[in-house]
Amino acid sequence: MTPARLRILIVDDHPGIVKAITRLLTIEFDVVGNISDGDELLDAVQRLEPDVIVLDMNLPKVGGLNACRQVMQARPGIKVIIFTADDDPGRRLRAFEAGATAFVNKLSSDGELVSTLKRLHGEHD
Repeated sequence: MTPARLRILIVDDHPGIVKAITRLLTIEFDVVGNISDGDELLDAVQRLEPDVIVLDMNLPKVGGLNACRQVMQARPGIKVIIFTADDDPGRRLRAFEAGATAFVNKLSSDGELVSTLKRLHGEHD
């Protein structure tokens, strides 16, 4: 039996990035929605029931790390991929301390995000 497709919520305030990620991910996964700021995140998680959140670290208002902490408190089993162009080791460490499951640099190849999602879903390349 084939496992269910992974349900993904994209959280990023740059429409071009959201569009590109959505196009990339819908080939193998179900993108259940996208939002542009952390204030909407908890409601979207409850309403859309994603398995994984691809979360921009530099969100307006709440900020990605605070948003990650809030989601982990509300729904501890959810997986969060911090997705950012900032590859600073200190920020990476803070992302994992906030509860992130993985950290992917926006400037890496498209394959890194897809392979990270597959790994989180228990698939292998």
